[in-house]
Amino acid sequence: MSSAGPVGGSSIDVLGLVSQLVAAERRPLDEQLKRAHTKVATQVSAMGSLLGALSSFQGALQPLKSSAAFTRLAAASSDAQAVAVSAGQTAVPGSYDVQVQRLATAQQLSSGAFSSADAHVGTGVLTLSLGDKSMDVSIGEDRASLSAIRDAINQATNNPGIRATLINGGDGAHLILTSAHSGESQRIAVSASGGDGGLSALAYSQDAPGSFTQIRAAQDAIAVVAGHEVRSATNVMDDVIDGVTLSLNAATTTAVRIEVRMDNAAAMAAVDSFVNAYNSLRAQLSRLGGYDAASQNAGPMLGDALLNGIDSQLRRLISSQTAAGGEFDSLASIGITTQRNGSLGVDQTRLQAVLADDPAAVGRLFGAHDGIATRLHDQIATQLGEGAAIDVRNASLANEQRALEKRADTIEARMQIVHKRYMQQFTALDTLLSSLQTTSSFLGQQLQSLANMNQK
Repeated sequence: MSSAGPVGGSSIDVLGLVSQLVAAERRPLDEQLKRAHTKVATQVSAMGSLLGALSSFQGALQPLKSSAAFTRLAAASSDAQAVAVSAGQTAVPGSYDVQVQRLATAQQLSSGAFSSADAHVGTGVLTLSLGDKSMDVSIGEDRASLSAIRDAINQATNNPGIRATLINGGDGAHLILTSAHSGESQRIAVSASGGDGGLSALAYSQDAPGSFTQIRAAQDAIAVVAGHEVRSATNVMDDVIDGVTLSLNAATTTAVRIEVRMDNAAAMAAVDSFVNAYNSLRAQLSRLGGYDAASQNAGPMLGDALLNGIDSQLRRLISSQTAAGGEFDSLASIGITTQRNGSLGVDQTRLQAVLADDPAAVGRLFGAHDGIATRLHDQIATQLGEGAAIDVRNASLANEQRALEKRADTIEARMQIVHKRYMQQFTALDTLLSSLQTTSSFLGQQLQSLANMNQK
């Protein structure tokens, strides 16, 4: 709608006038629509912030729904370089002396020297065993060299765990066979059959080692745990002490002390995580529904019944008691109290004393079926559920946004009609004025002609 000057013969700027009149009529409608858009957008953003804050708090509550978060055990070793230790959920507090007499090792063998890696060894079938498992490797003329035999062993699909490598020493090439598994039961044995008989040079057993030299023996780990000798095919012992895994790293001459105790540091961290998550939610609720007197700025959900209801439910649950009874049946009883601004504060001394005295009670307070964390998690799940107040509010806001889009289309259509009407009216006026100007000009000319005749 540009102003391009008069349409007819008059001096009226029809297009300019029409554009100004339409703009004047449209301005209050656009401003009203803009205010409505801003209001809805603000509410949508506020609901998004509320949803995000509740979801984050719910996520932080998930690991606290189990009392295990507060009853974890920690295991420590007086010499972790010799014996490392970890504790599982079935472990119980206690201390144990562990002396490592020897480590478990995997057998390794070295063959006699061959002139080179390409030296011809022989043909036939090699049978390699590891413990009670074995494999047959066929060696034809095309695989009769030492390096080809190495490759054939490593590439065998049913290899029980024997790795072959070559070492080029000063006296020639040696075939090295190494077990992938430690323990006395995982001994290597090699036998040869058929072919040209040359593979017999690679035959080995414990009783008939042939040309092989044992570099490392297949042996079990031996340790003395709490006065009892124990053996293991590996250096990881997870079935000696209930719920405790020992990782043997070196033999020892003196006992290593293993301590299994309650992990109060982890429990303290779990409580701090809960308090920080709640305080973050509390801060978001305050921003959404609070009022800053200094700046006179109000939150987008100030006085909102939905926000106030959620806030009230959270406060009630936070300050409630559990049905478990006993001395520790509320957050306040373990040193977690509500501050003047609604956030939670922790009396670290009180909490540490409670955890040292009865960590299981703290676990029940949070993670029992009616525990604080469980009830909070379930309450938020209800609030975030389909058909709940938040879901209904979001659906209503979505409908408002769609209604505003339709309203914008209606205004646009209306303004086109107004523009057309004004154009018709002012074009007619412009035509009339142009006609009047033509008539006036003609009459002026006639009067001038009469005046000229009278002067003659």
